[in-house]
Amino acid sequence: MSASTIVSVDNLVKRYGSLTAVDHLTLNIGEGEVFGLLGPNGSGKTTTINCILQLLSYDHGQVELFGRRATPTSYDLKRRVGVVPQEVAVFNELSVRENVDAFCALYVSDRARRRQLVDEAIDFVGIGDFEKFRPSKLSGGLRRRLNIACGIAHKPELIIFDEPTVAVDPQSRNAILEGIQRLNREGATIIYTSHYMEEIEQICTRISIMDAGRTVASGTADELKSMVGTGEKINVGCSVPDEATLEAVRSLSCVRAAAYASGHLLVECLAGDHNLSDILGVLRDRGVSYGRVLSEPPTLNDVFLEITGRELRDEA
Repeated sequence: MSASTIVSVDNLVKRYGSLTAVDHLTLNIGEGEVFGLLGPNGSGKTTTINCILQLLSYDHGQVELFGRRATPTSYDLKRRVGVVPQEVAVFNELSVRENVDAFCALYVSDRARRRQLVDEAIDFVGIGDFEKFRPSKLSGGLRRRLNIACGIAHKPELIIFDEPTVAVDPQSRNAILEGIQRLNREGATIIYTSHYMEEIEQICTRISIMDAGRTVASGTADELKSMVGTGEKINVGCSVPDEATLEAVRSLSCVRAAAYASGHLLVECLAGDHNLSDILGVLRDRGVSYGRVLSEPPTLNDVFLEITGRELRDEA
């Protein structure tokens, strides 16, 4: 393992009876990365994270943190890790400041040092005006930001964010994402899970897609897009084409699907350099007048659905 590797998971297996939740998973996360961990419900993301944190025993494999093998009693390693869980996990009977202090006290015993760290964490997430409030008096976005302050107050080198923007308003989501990027610029390595593909594409330097407990694809967003046949989506405002014209468009080698609705020809393409000119050429040859043309590049969401399928998954 490279000296700059912060997390190394080697051949990890976790079973629950006959169910294999994590199936010989291997991944490495380098220092300074914002690593996106994606997967449909039940793909093994949360189980993997809990194994990395040594909160779950596992059947096979090894986890290393900061170049050392991690065990349930590796408290010196755990002090270097921060966790922001999906569910807001704070004490309702404590104020905002008292909450941040309580979590920071798990890692920092010196009161003067802890006071400084609590001040910095509260200022970092922008909840200084609410430090005397109880969590029940805060909005959903402010509770999320309190959750983050509790997870980062001890200045961890590795921070795991598990769906930190669920059910928050756009302003809070933007503040959270900017905060995560700032933490990364200040030296923290980030593991980030989310079902919001645009967030993953916006902030992650590398992405791993899990399914059925395995890594099925890994790379940068651009690399993932190049791995599958998904290409651009083309929207052509045009007069009504006859069925023969639609079939001619569908028969193009670059076209995966084509349909006409409400004055627009909608075409899903494979990756290619001449998709638009080929489609417009068919329309011109068949006398179909057209106007506005939009071409949308493939998104990470397109890639995710292509790799993991479009079937609904049970929560697990």
